Amino acid sequence: MAPEKPGSEETTDPIVVRLRRLEELKASGVEPYKKKFARTALIASIRKQFEGIDPGSVTDAKFSIAGRLIALRTHGKASFADLKDGSGKIQLFASFDLLGERDYEFFTNLDIGDIVGVTGTVFKTRRGELSIRVESFELLSKSLRPLPEKWHGLKDVEIRYRQRYVDLLMNDDVKQVFLTRSKIISLIRKFLEEKGYVEVETPMLHPIPGGASARPFITHHNALDMDLYLRIAPELYLKRLIVGGFEKVYELNRNFRNEGISVKHNPEFTMLELYEAYADYVDMMDLIEELITHVVLEIKGTLQFEYQGVMLNFERPWKRLTMIEAIREYAGEEVSFEMDIEDLRLVALKYGVDVKPYFGKGKLITEIFEKAVEAKIAGPVIIYDYPLEVSPLARKKADNPEFVERFEVIAAGREIVNAFSELNDPIDQAKRFFDQVKLAEAGDEEAQRFDYDYIRALEYGLPPTGGAGLGIDRLVMLLTDRYSIREVILFPHLRPEESEEDPVIEKARQD
Repeated sequence: MAPEKPGSEETTDPIVVRLRRLEELKASGVEPYKKKFARTALIASIRKQFEGIDPGSVTDAKFSIAGRLIALRTHGKASFADLKDGSGKIQLFASFDLLGERDYEFFTNLDIGDIVGVTGTVFKTRRGELSIRVESFELLSKSLRPLPEKWHGLKDVEIRYRQRYVDLLMNDDVKQVFLTRSKIISLIRKFLEEKGYVEVETPMLHPIPGGASARPFITHHNALDMDLYLRIAPELYLKRLIVGGFEKVYELNRNFRNEGISVKHNPEFTMLELYEAYADYVDMMDLIEELITHVVLEIKGTLQFEYQGVMLNFERPWKRLTMIEAIREYAGEEVSFEMDIEDLRLVALKYGVDVKPYFGKGKLITEIFEKAVEAKIAGPVIIYDYPLEVSPLARKKADNPEFVERFEVIAAGREIVNAFSELNDPIDQAKRFFDQVKLAEAGDEEAQRFDYDYIRALEYGLPPTGGAGLGIDRLVMLLTDRYSIREVILFPHLRPEESEEDPVIEKARQD
């Protein structure tokens, strides 16, 4: 049974008005939060089936649909509304003659944002609007907070990220970003599985943070009385699996790094990491090229597209440059290990590098590349042969041990892939860990820790292995033309918000 007409006493707070309506609903015997509703169709399927009927056509096709009321227009004894479900929206037509006085009045006093179930027949108005003639309806969930009348985009960017549920309701293009993200991940999984890769899961709580140079989050396990670290990378565990006999593995993993927040960085982010036995970094270059171009073509329908006003071309083969060549080509600087370290420091300072006392030549060259070159690359470009100093887990180049067999893919001025031939010599790896310990003692907060168990695993024998890490968030940014990483993470991390008075919470407290 429909409730009596809500009271009309004025108030300035719309939430208070809706709370009053809620109480009137309950007093009238209406349950405002239903358990279930039996839908017989999604709005999109109705549109697909009947969009082609002529204006003015009336059908006897009856459906039960449900969704959120996003518009309501009353015209005396006839009213129109827009109902939106997860697949689309459709117009509702409610009339006094069909519903009767009590139910029609209830319908016209629904609030924008209410979730309702509707049963009715399909027709098309003379103006060509596909609609449902409402024969019956139910309030399924009462909305107590009104939807914003107008969403102001960047002016409300913090609110959009903080209240993503509202952002998704009001902005269809935002929802499309996350549907595209889901499709990208699905395409990656299918591609790798067809290549014989096995998806695995490795720990997110690590006794020793490893696999990347980053500051970890620290937590404590009470039962074991030991500190643990949120995963900064799954690399060392995945390579343990290669030692254990798996030959092709990948993990779509969440990583956590206790670092700054920017348009490129979020403390929690998603990576693809994959490892293949008997492969090297050249094999990884080819695999990554094939994987990304496959995903780009499936999502964009072309390998050439614009990102933030810059044209990108993913057609193979991609341009490949050593780091030294890239610095020469994009910055016009000649750098090398033959240079005096003071001269390298001067070049680094020229580009605004915060030079630390413990920076060696390899670190300085890498910093120069990142400051002077990276942002200039539209790409994608494969930058390969990184300095040993900044690559403690990669295999040395046989002909130049100052460098390692490592590459990154740079696109739109950002690293989206990091990969290398894995270091499988346990003695060399132990020496590299000792060097990292010295860097930590010198003040490098991102230096890697000495992982004794990982060395023990290498002692059993790690076959020649190629590995790669792909930043899922940054790839989604490219393929959805989003500038900030927060636009492609459903719930990005933000500073705590100031508390505000909430009439709903206050009512719950009083009750």
